[in-house]
Amino acid sequence: MAKPLTPETDELPSALLRVAAHIIQNSNEERPADALLRHELKARKVTRADARDISQLVFDYYRWYGWLKHLHSLYPRIKLAKQLAKKFEERPDSFTAESLQNNSVPPWTKEVMEVSVEWARALQMAPNLWLRSRIGQDQSLREKLGIFEDFSVPGLPEAIRYDGEADLFRSQEFHAGEFELQDIASQLVSMFCAPKPGETWWDTCAGEGGKTLHLADLMQNKGLVWASDRADWRLKKLKLRASRAKCFNYRSALWDGGAKLPTKAKFDGILVDAPCSGIGTWQRNPHARWTTTQKDVTELAVVQRQLLERVANSVKPGGKLIYSVCTLSNSETGENADHFTSIHPEFEPLEVPPALAGAVQSKKPGQFWAWPQTLGGNGMFIAGWRRKSS
Repeated sequence: MAKPLTPETDELPSALLRVAAHIIQNSNEERPADALLRHELKARKVTRADARDISQLVFDYYRWYGWLKHLHSLYPRIKLAKQLAKKFEERPDSFTAESLQNNSVPPWTKEVMEVSVEWARALQMAPNLWLRSRIGQDQSLREKLGIFEDFSVPGLPEAIRYDGEADLFRSQEFHAGEFELQDIASQLVSMFCAPKPGETWWDTCAGEGGKTLHLADLMQNKGLVWASDRADWRLKKLKLRASRAKCFNYRSALWDGGAKLPTKAKFDGILVDAPCSGIGTWQRNPHARWTTTQKDVTELAVVQRQLLERVANSVKPGGKLIYSVCTLSNSETGENADHFTSIHPEFEPLEVPPALAGAVQSKKPGQFWAWPQTLGGNGMFIAGWRRKSS
């Protein structure tokens, strides 16, 4: 039996409830809740305050979905989710370890990874919003955006946590290319790559180019970054972002991950930020917890191994190969890295740079995990190798 609703949760404006219910009813694997939410809010031209409240209702619903299954009607579920979110914010210790581990994620999750109480508790928290400033401009950007809390992470000086409520996409600094919205775990990947000015790198699964732009910035716009993806529309978005960021040392090409590579060039470094099940994003994207399947994990682990195999020969002697996935399942992380190491004696594991040691957890040489409960961003696995010079 659900606990009685408080007057606050019971007095939600009916208009907001209807919009939230519409989004929830029409969300599925093909139409994720976050994408549908953006579409509906734009189409309905709601106020910023209402948009924030509707978004909160939708995300709370999926974040607390595991506790709602005994209720059969949608509106009571939405209201109870809001109540649970408020209770967790005020008294997080009132939720037992067993309750968190059993309800925060689907049951199959325990088949593919350890569901620790620390991780389960982190999943129920609201995610942080991270910015990445241009190299050396972090303090100036903080002052311009009115960020007075200097929350810094060792080895990631340009990562800035933003707790304000301004629409950053409308800010003058954003349009001037002074920062990107980029999760701190994503920033960690490029920092581990540590590209040098004048080198040639390949971001094989570039998407909309967050890591491509970070690599280019770290290279001070000197050298070249190849960016490839299977979707042309993503590369077009990268072009717009690169123009705003004044990034000129990149080249894009379509690549579907097949045996025919987009270039015969050899690289100082290759980043395989592979497609994955996305378990590491479940704090930020709670709807994905209930649409991702164990089959996805199994199938994507095979795709990831294939990608590593297809690009390995394009690494120069002495060059780096970096593998990253925003997931935490065993088969997509350590097992894939172990497999690659076992069949490629010409590569040796990279050690984690001392500056980043406080941000990650390492179990084996060349393999690192970033967890939401420690880093404050998405969950991420990173592995790195260097091709032996001989």
